[in-house]
Amino acid sequence: MNQEAIKKQLLKEIRQLKSKEGFLYAGLPHMKGLFGRDSLISAWQLLDYDPKIAKDTLKILAKAQGKKIDLETEEEPGKILHEFYPKNTPDSWWNKHRARFKWLKRGKAIYKSIDSTLLFIIIAGKYFDKTKDFDFVKKIFPNIERAISWIFKYGDMDGDGFIEYEKKAKLGMYHMAWKDREENHLNIDAPVAIVEVQGYAYLAFTEAAKLAKIFGKSALEKKLLSKAQYLKKKFNEKFWMRREKYFCMALNGKKNQRKAITSNPGHLLFTGILEQDKIDLVVKHLFASDMWTPYGIRTHSEKEPDFDAKSYHLGSIWPHDNWIIAQGLNDLGYNNEYKKIKKALLLAFENLGLVPELYIVINNKIAMKGEDKIAYPQAWATGALFSFLEDKNDIHHSRNIKLSKRE
Repeated sequence: MNQEAIKKQLLKEIRQLKSKEGFLYAGLPHMKGLFGRDSLISAWQLLDYDPKIAKDTLKILAKAQGKKIDLETEEEPGKILHEFYPKNTPDSWWNKHRARFKWLKRGKAIYKSIDSTLLFIIIAGKYFDKTKDFDFVKKIFPNIERAISWIFKYGDMDGDGFIEYEKKAKLGMYHMAWKDREENHLNIDAPVAIVEVQGYAYLAFTEAAKLAKIFGKSALEKKLLSKAQYLKKKFNEKFWMRREKYFCMALNGKKNQRKAITSNPGHLLFTGILEQDKIDLVVKHLFASDMWTPYGIRTHSEKEPDFDAKSYHLGSIWPHDNWIIAQGLNDLGYNNEYKKIKKALLLAFENLGLVPELYIVINNKIAMKGEDKIAYPQAWATGALFSFLEDKNDIHHSRNIKLSKRE
């Protein structure tokens, strides 16, 4: 199938995923709801194609922004929701879906994510850069200010500068970043300061500072830039694994490193939080033989003791994860590495005939998990490949590094 035919198929999926309100459902048929993280990331992926998707996504998430403390839903003032299904969701679908997540309720927003609030700010900044839609961004700027207040008051639980999460409800997610699960599959004792979220926070501060300057809020701009500078310095000190020359997966509740080689630090590349001398080292790890496959970067290194190629987050490959890493490679000028990821996702599509949310690679052979053949299409997977195919120039500058296998 040629690239134009693939784009045509992906556009059909995007139309299927688009809600009447303009945001993209996370996936069909099992995730036909408003998601914070998924809907924002897919809006980012389609920003060049149709920026109105980002506008509509920001608008509806701003409307549903947290107003009170609710331990059951984990709502907090200023927090952006994780998941919402309307009251008119059909019983036949709802009963089947809710059996998987007993804490969901129709017509009630769930706020069990740590990164949706940060991504809301980031995508607002990216939307403004793309469209210069002054009136709309000014209208939601109070929501951005409330989101910033949430980061300071609730996101940073102990005031150490890092953003942490810890389950507060009896039912729900233990892990609340993109590798979210109800169980502690990442083996990190809470409260958890996951690595990529610190990068999101840094970029959220700098994006919000840019907007604060535009809207004449110089005191807020100064405060945000100071917070960003402090976070960058402390992050590069505390999360860096000196022997491995890579960033750890997280700090646990005792502020000890959860040492593992994962794809998570790849998300830092687009945020600006990395010190210059660490960038090449991160890229080299991502493309070392224990992480790289012909179909993309694994979530978890083959050398880790808990690696499982068939697992959800401990060795499988996620297109959206690879796409986010590629955005950082693009920004930093890693031309060859960016193109390698693009080629890998295209190769996956050619072998599978679609782009699922995740897939398995064993001995360089690709396969899908059984349930994912049903849960399709997925917005941030479809959006990832579509974004690559929309990018005619690939990259405008080049920075080549000599990649070598990790010792």
